[in-house]
Parts: sequence; structure tokens; C-alpha cells
Amino acid sequence: MISVFDLFKIGVGPSSSHTVGPMIAANLFVQSLLKQTNLSDIHSLEIELYGSLAATGKGHATDTAILLGLLGHAPSTIDTGLTSQYLAPIFSDNQLNIAGKHVIAFDTGRDIHWYDETVLPYHPNAMTIRVSLADGNHYQQTYYSVGGGFVINEEDATNPDEDNATPTIDVIPYPFNSAAELLEQCREHHLSVSELILANECHYREQAEVFEYLDSIWESMQDCVTRGCQNSGILPGGLDVKRRAQALYLQLCAEKDQPIAQNDKLVAMDWIDLYALAVNEENANGGNVVTAPTNGAAGIIPAVMHYYRDFLSNYSIDGARKFLLNATAIGSLIKQNASISGAEVGCQGEVGSACAMAASALAEILGGDPAKCLNAAEIGIEHNLGLTCDPVGGLVQVPCIERNAMGAVKAVNAARLACRGNGQHFVSLDKVIETMKVTGADMLDKYKETSRGGLAVYADNRIPTATHGVSVKYSQC
Repeated sequence: MISVFDLFKIGVGPSSSHTVGPMIAANLFVQSLLKQTNLSDIHSLEIELYGSLAATGKGHATDTAILLGLLGHAPSTIDTGLTSQYLAPIFSDNQLNIAGKHVIAFDTGRDIHWYDETVLPYHPNAMTIRVSLADGNHYQQTYYSVGGGFVINEEDATNPDEDNATPTIDVIPYPFNSAAELLEQCREHHLSVSELILANECHYREQAEVFEYLDSIWESMQDCVTRGCQNSGILPGGLDVKRRAQALYLQLCAEKDQPIAQNDKLVAMDWIDLYALAVNEENANGGNVVTAPTNGAAGIIPAVMHYYRDFLSNYSIDGARKFLLNATAIGSLIKQNASISGAEVGCQGEVGSACAMAASALAEILGGDPAKCLNAAEIGIEHNLGLTCDPVGGLVQVPCIERNAMGAVKAVNAARLACRGNGQHFVSLDKVIETMKVTGADMLDKYKETSRGGLAVYADNRIPTATHGVSVKYSQC
């Protein structure tokens, strides 16, 4: 089971796979270095980026994220307001202070290599960090950022069962590997989806710890929306995209007491749009967001949860916990049986997954039984099948920000549609997840986070392709 502690993580924008994952990988490399050698023996360091990490890494701030990780910063704790200060010695003085303990000469133009035409076997998001030692030897590690901030090294990717030993199986109370098994467990034990996931989580942790984490995730989501509604200006990267959430928030607040707004039965859609825009503008600006399940789709679940908080009469903190627990079940199924990585299956794996997670969770909040929740998730994915990942300029801005607003509204509609039914659907959730995986495999690479197809090519671009542009260095965060 993929835990709620794994699926929802407090991180930094603009991308979970291209920013959060590489920063984590750099942290892992430093930890490995500390075990393998004395930092004082390091003479030089090189970074190699492959595939999608190279193709859109400049727009996603992949290089600066790795550098921040090498400095010792982590996505969950970094103060994004000080990133320019952290990076200044590297860009101004060509000095890299590894883990804050050993300074070496480092030139970003010379020591970072971009191999966008080379895709390593395991995953499109690959990176290698190599150090040269004083005795002439080298030490290196290759990492894969597989989406949602999840990172594995080359050894784990190529030899997952290296020792061939019989594993010790720690059986959770209600195991499931498919939606059909999840539904069977819920029915057999008379549990809701959120109750089942909570029981599994409590197999490893005390309930109080689980609730504390869920509450912190929800609080971070709300803080992110608040910041997004307060901040204005131009997003970094060169597209000159203007932030819209603040103006929309002020407009909606001004219209609240006007008759036209009071009589508008669809005004909730405007607020859902606002919540999603606020989160994804914060993400695009390199701010702190919750990976849910990725940064590129980080606005959907918070937007639907805010809709629950502000427009449904049954809101409670316990309901918010149930929402996140239910969403965890769907996200776990998708990650295990398909992918949540835009570089692997396109945006159907990011926005599609988040839409399905939010739809299922809201269906439970609306009183839907487990069958209706799975139906809602199926609708959410089904109507995002084939969605390409084609960010203009390699930046998580166009069409990513608006795509989250559309995905959030679609999730609400999917939940309401499912709850009006009987839980039965012609295409099962398992089949639509499998379809998403196959569709992603059939999709041309240019539509999978490389900025070589779709809107990234045919939109009215105002900056060069990301591989030739200037890396976002968080300078405007």
C-alpha cells in the first residue's frame, strides 16, 4: 500500500518530478557521499540530466533544485523566500558548498550537462551526479524521478529483488491491488473507502499521528490558497504570464452581496476555479505546495476540498480527513497499476489522476458508497484519457494552471454524476486505469513533458524552447 504519508507531501514548485524529486535525489546523493568518502576528498562535481529532465528541466528549475539539494536543503523545509540567497555563491562566485561542509569550484555552464535526446531505460526522468576525488577515482549515482516526488536509484530500478530472498510480508488489515479488490474488501467488512485506508494506515502508525499528518496537509493546502489569493505580479520564466487569482478573488468578494451573484446557481464554479488557480500560480512561482499527487496537478484536490468547506453544509475536520484518505486509495491504485508521471504517460497521469482522486473523495463526502466512489474515479480518469503534457516553454504555466481549474470542476461533476447513479458502470475503474497506461505507452514522446509537441510548439510562444532558455532560479519567488 502506498501511504498517505507518501502520496501527499509538502514540497516546492514548480514540479514534483522535475523539482521536488531531483532535490530529494541530491539529498540522497549527499547522504551516500557522507557514507562513502570524506567530503574533503572531493575535487569536482558534475550533473547529467537525461530525457524529460533535460528537455524541460530549465523551465522546471531542475538544475537549481539539484543544487539546493546538494547544499543540504529539502523540499519540505526549504524557505523559498531565501532561495536566491542560498544560490548566490554558486551563480556569482562559482562555488558549491556541499552539505554546507566542503566548498568546491562549480560552473553551471561547464558542470551541468543536458542530454534531452538520451532516455535511460527505466524512466524518462533520469539524472546522474558524479564526483571526482583527489586520488583520481570517481563516485556516482543515477536516480530516477518517477513522479509525485518519488525517487529510486539505479540499483533499485535494475535489481529490485537482488538478493532473491523470500521477503517478509507485513500484511495490512485490508490489502488490495485493484479497484475490484478494494470494493470487495469494503463490502465484506462494511467499511467506507476512507475507513479502510485509515485501518491500513493505523497498522503502521497511531491514529493520532495519522490525523496530525492529515491535518497538516489540509492546513498547508489552505495556506497555499490564501497566499495565492494575496499575491500578484508576473510569473517567472519569460512567458510574462500574469497571476490572476488575486484579481478574481477580489472580484468574487465584491460580487457576493449583489443580486446577480446571489441568483447565480453556478457561482461555486467560479470559486473552484479561483482555488485551483491560486494553488497553481503559487506552484509556478516556486512556492510551497502539497504534491497531490503531483505538483503539476496540485490545485485540483485543494480546490475540491475548499468547495466542500465553503459550499457544503456538512463540512468538518473529520470530513477533510476522510477526503484525503479516500483520495489516497485512488492515487495508490493509479500509481501501482499505471503512472502519475507526465513524462511517462502525459498529463492524463497528473491531472487525470488528481481529478479521479478528488472525484472519489467528494463522492464519499456526498454520501456515496464505495461503488459510487469508484465510479466517480472512473469518470474522472475516463474523461482525461489522452491528455498530453505539453507545457509551453517547459514552464508549469500554460496550459497547466488553467488545466487544474478545469480538472477540479470536472471532479465535482464526476462525483455528482456518480452519486446520482447506482455505482454500476460499463467500464470499470481497473479497466480505465489500464487504458490510461496503454494510452501513455502509445503516446508519442513529444507529448510527454518534453515541450516538443502540442501547445508547446504551436502556441504563440514568446520565449525560446526550454532547452535553450534561461533556467528559472527562484529569483522571483
